[in-house]
Amino acid sequence: MRADFDLENIDGEARAGTVRLANGSFNTPCFMPVGTRGSVRHLSSLDLKDLGAQVVLANTYHLMLRPGAEIVKNAGGIASFANWTGLTLTDSGGYQIFSLDPKIDEEGATFRSVYDGSFHKLTPETSADIQADIGADIQMVLDICPALPAPEETIRESVEMTAVWADRGRKTFIGHPDASSRQSQFGIVQGGTNSALRAESAKRTLEIGFDGYAIGGLSVGEGRNEMLDSVSVVTDLIPEDQPRYFMGLGDPVGLVNVVERGIDMFDCVLPTRLARHGTVLTSGGRINIGNARFAKDDDPLDPGFPQSPGNHWSRAYLRHLMATDEPAGARILTLHNLAWLFNFVERMRTSINENEFDEFRKETLDIWS
Repeated sequence: MRADFDLENIDGEARAGTVRLANGSFNTPCFMPVGTRGSVRHLSSLDLKDLGAQVVLANTYHLMLRPGAEIVKNAGGIASFANWTGLTLTDSGGYQIFSLDPKIDEEGATFRSVYDGSFHKLTPETSADIQADIGADIQMVLDICPALPAPEETIRESVEMTAVWADRGRKTFIGHPDASSRQSQFGIVQGGTNSALRAESAKRTLEIGFDGYAIGGLSVGEGRNEMLDSVSVVTDLIPEDQPRYFMGLGDPVGLVNVVERGIDMFDCVLPTRLARHGTVLTSGGRINIGNARFAKDDDPLDPGFPQSPGNHWSRAYLRHLMATDEPAGARILTLHNLAWLFNFVERMRTSINENEFDEFRKETLDIWS
């Protein structure tokens, strides 16, 4: 099922629109929280609905190991399993597997389970089949994501293998009896920070033909300018009527920078991970609630964001919860960070529709840079 992109407005290269899938649609720009094992840490699917999440990620690698794709399939798919009424996306599992130093050959990647030490092999074909069983609205093709910095030869090999695997994964998806009618499949562009290899990877991925396109292998330690130059190489090539997804980005400066270059979708564990360690995204910038200056602070968590679910409690009380390892503290800060980021992205969307994106971007940079 092609993921159609309806463009509402474009301000420079920044786009506001709607992505239409087989089972629903979502507005862009869109931040997607990460629910690795079918749940965003500390939150339920009802929490996510109340916060206004549109699309939630789940992780193929973890779900295929526990509870197993067959169990998720028998439950009606990941949305039904988690009682989630919104849309879902599963990554291919490649990023997690390659962090485990797997054995790679032309067929696929052999890796050891982090749960029980058993060996498994993931191929482009099995990745597509497993994601069909998991049943997300969008599945990602299996790619090779090298760590950066890396020698050019390593990057070149990853581009070549990613293209070969993408073709195999696409054929499996199209031939699957259920997947192609109820899911969309996105291709992934690799190439490190080498502009020529990025362009080559993009062109080869486009030649295969996917329902949407993602940029992978960035925001992994390279310089910000290198990252953004690589994004521009790819977005210049992707057709205007298809969604563009930057994988693994969630800080406000990063978001305005990639939206400025035509990106529509992004995901990251950053806002939830920060919350678990006491770091709060606020209208005045980032704060650490564990700082001693908040010990007697009776102000709400973020006075500049009155609709925050964390504003029911004082900064002093939330600091106390985090200092004593009370789980309620991490939960409240997680609710706040996601609410704040969803609001940030919605304000960014409004600025694009009102042709005021550049002002929004400059304001963001002034606060967060």
